Amino acid sequence: MLKRVLSFVPHIMAVLMSVVFLDSLRFKFTNQPETQTIFGLLDGWAASLGAPGLFAQTGLFSQYVIGGVELLASALLLIGILPRLHRLQAMGALAGLLVMTGAISFHLFTPLGIDPNQDGGGLFMVACMNWIFAIVLLGVFRRKEFIDFVTRFAALFAPAAKA
Repeated sequence: MLKRVLSFVPHIMAVLMSVVFLDSLRFKFTNQPETQTIFGLLDGWAASLGAPGLFAQTGLFSQYVIGGVELLASALLLIGILPRLHRLQAMGALAGLLVMTGAISFHLFTPLGIDPNQDGGGLFMVACMNWIFAIVLLGVFRRKEFIDFVTRFAALFAPAAKA
């Protein structure tokens, strides 16, 4: 019984992560004031370091680029619920982990702060939840698929063995 219940945990985590990512897209893709505040603060900070435009609407880390990665992560997490496609769930968790690591880092180590939109730090807490879920998915539930991916990816950069 416990094993059956545990088999649903990664899927519940994947759905919750996807809900968070997909919900944030309505702010990012429609250029809402909350998004303008966050990315404006980040772009001002980047400009002070000599990288103006990095977080601007056409920048390398714009709201559209980050939103696109979140959309991809959501799709992979949800498609990965299918038994034969669990490896895609691992890739979605990896994409989510990378995005959330960036988000948490920017909240903690830039002028953005934990509560840029005066929501009581809710955005930051949700980012932390998604980050933890991604780590648990990769480290516990999809470890085999993740290791397989890393091995295959590393093999792309390894010199070919001579016969």
